[in-house]
Amino acid sequence: MDLNAIIENMETGDQDAALVALQTYNKKMTQCFSFTSDQEEEREDEGKFQERLGALAMGFLERDLQPSCQLACLETIRILSRDKNNVAPFITQTAMLTLSRHAGIAHGDGNVPAAENPDLEIIVEALKSICNICLHNKVAVGVAQELQLIVGIAGRLKQCGEDQWNHHVRFFDLRLMFLLTAQRVEMRTQLLKELRGVSLLSDHLDATLGLCWPDTFEVARAGVEKIERAMEILKILFNITYDANRREVDEEEAAAFRHLGAILRHCLMSSADGEDYTEEFHSHSLNLLGNLPLTCLDVLLMPKVQQGSIEYMGVNMDAVNMLLEYMEKMLDRGKKLKETMLPSLNLLTESARIHRETRKFLRMKVLPPLRDVKNLPEVGEAIRNKLVRLMTNIDTDIKNCAAEFLFVLCKESVSRFIKYTGYGNAAGLLAARGLLRGGINPGIYSEDEDSETEEYREAKAKINPVTGRVEDEQPNPMEGMTEEQKELEAMKLVNMFDKLSRYGCTFTVT
Repeated sequence: MDLNAIIENMETGDQDAALVALQTYNKKMTQCFSFTSDQEEEREDEGKFQERLGALAMGFLERDLQPSCQLACLETIRILSRDKNNVAPFITQTAMLTLSRHAGIAHGDGNVPAAENPDLEIIVEALKSICNICLHNKVAVGVAQELQLIVGIAGRLKQCGEDQWNHHVRFFDLRLMFLLTAQRVEMRTQLLKELRGVSLLSDHLDATLGLCWPDTFEVARAGVEKIERAMEILKILFNITYDANRREVDEEEAAAFRHLGAILRHCLMSSADGEDYTEEFHSHSLNLLGNLPLTCLDVLLMPKVQQGSIEYMGVNMDAVNMLLEYMEKMLDRGKKLKETMLPSLNLLTESARIHRETRKFLRMKVLPPLRDVKNLPEVGEAIRNKLVRLMTNIDTDIKNCAAEFLFVLCKESVSRFIKYTGYGNAAGLLAARGLLRGGINPGIYSEDEDSETEEYREAKAKINPVTGRVEDEQPNPMEGMTEEQKELEAMKLVNMFDKLSRYGCTFTVT
């Protein structure tokens, strides 16, 4: 049955004929994600037929139909809405309201979503259709805002503890909320403030992962479905907290952020079924953790030291060590460092800046007492060598973050920073801070014990501060010259300085 015949059957208005036609179309097109034809004329005709079919399907949905016919109409709309060029029949307020009613998220009186259909298959198909439409069309997102769909979704999220909603309903509720908050600032603000989004989504994340406070610090493995929903929640929270660490937060917000931070620590220490899922889960957790106010980062150190934990100065360093290992893993991979490595590196930097125990632990791991003074600081496979190499990366953000991390571990001491990186590598950060002539940045740092090794003390006088290593003795370039030759070279040097002065390249310091 071709598209034209399907439309003719739909136009009869007979429910049974429409059901057969739509089921035939859906079976044929279920795996179709591209609707473009090679010929422009054919493409235009197909587009017109698809729009007509979409309008007819929407018209049927507004009638009192059997569940099987409703499902067939929604499946057709889901398939058609994959084509961003043919969503016109679905972006009107009437069409979006019809779909939201079938999805059970139409905002009725009060804050209770008007769920017209208890059939979960119908709800899921309607949600998938709305997701496709909002992904492809900004007008539809505006209509969704007018219809207050985010309020309807939030209302169903509050029922997260009820068993009546399966994984697919919950997942596509979250996916739609992510799409809406990603595209509209107004909906981000509404979810954050009016709907108390941080607490709402934190509770939903808590319930999704099945956490049991306070005994929730053991490493756990979550199933694929739970991880998929958790990642959607993390992405929504990222959207609504993007400026949380750049503004003042009140006590209530601070408490909500601290609770969220504790959950995120658990996420970092958990694993999913499969390495790829685990990495993606950790990546979203790190991105969100970077949005939280800096005062909340102490939750990374809160759990008590238990058997098998990494303990330093009486503090549990499991989460900090995990961040360091994740950062090094992304650094070794070398792909998209800005997206994969920088979030963890920034977190480590800020945590080290405000927590003495974290800084000392990281310094022990990254900048242990210096023994190798013969190789350049950037040569080698130790984590210090890898970070020093980043300090000359062509990407400004990457090199600045790497330098800042090492500078903080050195307590912002210029001499110590140069000791571990070499003056040549350190010059960029020092110049940006006006510290090329030495000194120390003001900061609240505790005194550390002398970390110089015997090997470093013996070689200290021979170390070239520019390269950061002991250089081989260079031959005297004037050896073997007569006095006249030396005088001639000296005059050449004087002439060169004179030229630089006359061209304004140098000036006298008074």
